[in-house]
Amino acid sequence: MTEHSPQTSTRRRIGIVGARGHVGSELIRLVAAHPALDLAFVSSRERAGQRLDAHEPGYSGDLVYGSLGPQDVAGQGVDAVVLALPNGKAAPFVEAIDGMAPGTWVVDLSADYRFDDRWYYGLPELTRDRRDARRRISNPGCYATAMQLAIAPLRDALDGPVQCFGVSGYSGAGTTPSDKNDPDKLRDNLMPYALTGHVHEREVSRQLGHPVEFMPHVAPHFRGLTITANLHLRDPIERSAAVARYRGFYADEPLVRVAEDAPWVSAIAGAHHVEIGGFAVSEDARRLVVVATIDNLLKGAATQALQNLNLAFGLDETLGIPV
Repeated sequence: MTEHSPQTSTRRRIGIVGARGHVGSELIRLVAAHPALDLAFVSSRERAGQRLDAHEPGYSGDLVYGSLGPQDVAGQGVDAVVLALPNGKAAPFVEAIDGMAPGTWVVDLSADYRFDDRWYYGLPELTRDRRDARRRISNPGCYATAMQLAIAPLRDALDGPVQCFGVSGYSGAGTTPSDKNDPDKLRDNLMPYALTGHVHEREVSRQLGHPVEFMPHVAPHFRGLTITANLHLRDPIERSAAVARYRGFYADEPLVRVAEDAPWVSAIAGAHHVEIGGFAVSEDARRLVVVATIDNLLKGAATQALQNLNLAFGLDETLGIPV
């Protein structure tokens, strides 16, 4: 992992668009506690005019929610804007910032620019070496983060597509009411959806340069997701060798932990890291099954956005992130 000396003497001003959502709330808490970042504005149409501290106990300043359009956001004079909006909503804000404030960093948490090579795809553990002068950062998806980190150490040993079975808490469905975030419909239930062609399936396949088949489900718990990845291998592998390979691959990554046993999703809620374990090997030793868990709102979104902001500003990558 590349180390940077914290430069806390120069504080950076951050604005958040889509601040009412689950991820926006987590990001507010992280930025408010950060030693080198200041929260400059938060935008939410539903809460416009209301005090931020009335909704976010982790914030103690005087900000109120605004209802800022693209031109308003671009004119705020901040160092970075984080777009925590649903898919398909980012473009007007990006266009306004490109035109009025091209030097402003933009971190987009939606899927809108994950397939655009003009943007840096910000999964630091796997892509920090690709960083360059681009000030447009596309934050990976939550499932996509877990899948890539579960597969990457054996990417060069794969034989055929990887199958990933995923289960997420209903916070991943956002705040707009739907069957996928309705606790009554989810009670005692496991709801499959988008079983082929999910955006995270395409995202992971593109980033790894290898086909991945993803089958997502939503469960009654609120936060945290688990991925069970089925890896077919060209050559046999012993379990101990697989564990050693993962531990070596992530030895310098404070936000990735490798365990012997399969991790439980109930233990990842509120944590900022990814946990990978299980490592079951088939009888012929050419099939490995690994399990990865992640808090979809944190390392799957807000924590990763903070990693990308830290790197953008030349700060230690984990500054402000409990590790």
